[in-house]
Order: sequence, then C-alpha cells, then structure tokens
Amino acid sequence: MSHKRRSVIKFASVPSNSVPTTQEREHSDLPSEIEPRSQDRRAFLRKSMAIAGTALASGTVGASVAQAALPIPESNTAFGRPIPETMYGMPSKFEAHVNRLRSNVLVNRQNFADWSMTPLQHQHGIITPNGLFFERHHTGIPDIDPAQHRLVIHGMVKNPLQFTMDDLMRYPSVSKFHFMECSGNGLTDWTKAASTTVQQSHGLLSCTQWTGIPLSWILDEVGLQPGAKWLLFEGADGSAHARSIPIEKCLNDALLVYAQGGEMLRPEQGYPLRAFMPGWEGNTSVKWLRRIKVSDQPWHLRSETARYTDPMPGGKWRQFSMEMECKSVITNPSGGQKLKGPGLYEIEGFAWSGRGTITAVDVTADGGRTWQQAQLEGPVLDKCLTRFRFRWNWTGGPAKIASRAVDSTGYVQPTVEEIAKVRALVGFVQHHNGIFPWLVNAAGEVKNDIA
Repeated sequence: MSHKRRSVIKFASVPSNSVPTTQEREHSDLPSEIEPRSQDRRAFLRKSMAIAGTALASGTVGASVAQAALPIPESNTAFGRPIPETMYGMPSKFEAHVNRLRSNVLVNRQNFADWSMTPLQHQHGIITPNGLFFERHHTGIPDIDPAQHRLVIHGMVKNPLQFTMDDLMRYPSVSKFHFMECSGNGLTDWTKAASTTVQQSHGLLSCTQWTGIPLSWILDEVGLQPGAKWLLFEGADGSAHARSIPIEKCLNDALLVYAQGGEMLRPEQGYPLRAFMPGWEGNTSVKWLRRIKVSDQPWHLRSETARYTDPMPGGKWRQFSMEMECKSVITNPSGGQKLKGPGLYEIEGFAWSGRGTITAVDVTADGGRTWQQAQLEGPVLDKCLTRFRFRWNWTGGPAKIASRAVDSTGYVQPTVEEIAKVRALVGFVQHHNGIFPWLVNAAGEVKNDIA
C-alpha cells in the first residue's frame, strides 16, 4: 500500500551565507531500487547473500559448505610474530593503502603551507585514528620541547600569567568528542568535478576525543577586565598563525588541548598545546599555542581579511563566519569505488554540524527527485560526526546518490544552487556545505557528479 509523508522543516535564524529560511522536505512513493527503512535486518542480509549467489544454511546468514572441508590456513600451523620489548602499534600490512594524502587538485610542491586529508572512505565509526587525522600547516610542522614551552595570557586581564605545560597538566582535565573541519573542505568542487574520491573532496574533516582544560577556567584565574570582548590566539610555528575569537565562545566551550584520541597531541596536531573551538573552522583552533591576549576588539589579521572570509554579492566580503554549518556526505559507495553487480547495498556516510546535533539525514538515489530518511547510528553527540546508513537495492542502471542532513536548530543542508543565491561563488571560496552527489554508472563505477 503506497503512502506519502510530507513535512516542512524550517531553517533557524542563520548567518547570511545560509539558504532561505524555509524548505520543504518531501517523501514521496519510492522507486523499487530504494529499500524501505523498516525492512528487517536479517531479511536484508539473507537477500544480499542470495543475490550474491550464496546459499543460506538452516535459515541463518552464512554460506552452506555442503560436504566440503574447511581448509586449514598457514597461520594455523606456525608461530606468529613476537611482541618487541617496546613498540608503537601499527595497522596490518594489508591496510597499507589507508593513508592521509595531500591534495591532488591544489598541488603545493614546496609543502611548507599545505594540508593532508583523511581517507573517509576507509573510516569505520566516528573516531578518526590519530595517524589519519587531517592536518593543516602554514610554514611546516615544528618540533617543540614541552619542557621549554610556555603559554602567556595578558592584555585586558587583572592578573597576567605564564604557564608551563606542567602547570597546565596539574588542572583537572575534561575529555570531549568533537569533529574538526577545515573551512577549505570541498573548495575545489563547487561547480565542477575536480576531486575523484571522497578523501579529496571532503577529507579535511576528522573526529576524535579531545582532552584538556576548559579555557574558561584559565580565564577565571587571570580575571577579565571590564570591556574584554575578544581574545587573540597565537601559535609558536614559523607563521605565528593567529586568530581573533569572541569572548562568548571562549567562555562557552573552548578548550586548551594537550591530548587527542587517548594520547598526547602529535606534532602535526599542535604538540604540546593547542586551542580547540568545537564546531568552528579548524584554523581557529590555533596549534602550538604560545600566547593569548585579551582585548576589546578583534585584530583583523591576514587570516581574517585576505583569508578565511566569504565573498558576498555586491563585491563585499564577510569576516568571522567561523561556525561550520550542517553538512553530510556519502562515503560508501563513493568516488573511485565500484559496485560488484546489481543487488542490495548499504549506503553509508557521515553528517555533522557546528551548531549542535544531527537529527535526520535523507538519502536520494535518483538525483533528488525523491528522498527517504536514513538510519542514524548512535551515539549522536553535540558537534560530532554522526554515522548514517541506508539500505539500497541497486537494479543495475545509472543512479545519482546524495545525502542531506538536518541539525537540532532545524537547519537543512542546502544545495549549491541555494548557497549561490546568497553568496558569490567566485575565486577561492570556502565554507562549502552543499549537497554532494555521486554518480553510479551501469558498470557500477562511482564518480564525482558535480556539473
């Protein structure tokens, strides 16, 4: 029995780079290649195996081996490798293809101001391994001795202080799960298909557990003077990268971080100390943090004028658009992958928002004509990656798949066309949170389908 479900999701009050304030999300009768969300998981698995030509034994999911004997592998007949006295654990040699990669679109041969990207198509779960966490640097990666490192807090404070790393680590710590995304994530793929894989199009995105001290605790130690409104964060790298951050963010959820993913920060992630601004563009989480200065106004630095700003209609540029808006992307199947014949597949991906939690993700297999709600996998956390899944029966014909996310403010992920109505998509444009499609051709090959 067919049915239609129609609901209207309103956008919250958002900055001027966002799409119009209301948008209808329609869920119409779906074509046969889209599996209902309510399908029983066991039935889905049985059907998948049957399509693959594998028999099912005794009504359970598993291959019937008839009377064939299970061969004994070589690993059953010999000793494995011993554990060395000291070692840092490494992935299996058979996973050597899973690596961070530099951009193959914007190539910087000097590698002094560059980035490397997370292989999202190989990430299982919401936590990015430390060795695969994306990184961005402006003048290379410094090696800093924590015993010599100092953090100074001065300016409009009652009690300027200098902290050693030992001082900071004597404070009680907190650990929070949050994503981090570079404002340049997706900037090469606004109107044309420049990236071939999801690692190249969306790999300036990672998620981990951050450990450190709430910045508000340290600001309480130094005491803010009346009129204090902005804080300058400056790094100890060769570029002395710095950003102006409003006091509200600093007192709300900003952290001084010295560990991530259960270990001390790695050099490329800001060892021994970095700022972390949950839900905001990555460059505001200043690495190798050495100085915080309090003032009554922002500094309007190069990173706040010539960079990390948004071109707007009429030739103006908007500053301080630092909150990363609601976004999602399908990671499997995605660019560079190939489906192994018609049948049932599970579409997977990630959704995230710098404004709160993800409340829904819709998936389309027909280029946006029809949408159906995907399943969100817990835990669903504030300003954190959320994994989504959707069961899809590919019938073997061309298909155009994409996802769109909704966050706890009611904001719905827009199309690029909707973004273009309120922002000028010319030049080096950042903050790309548009819906991103993948094309599956009749041979099962998955390609970037940006027009």
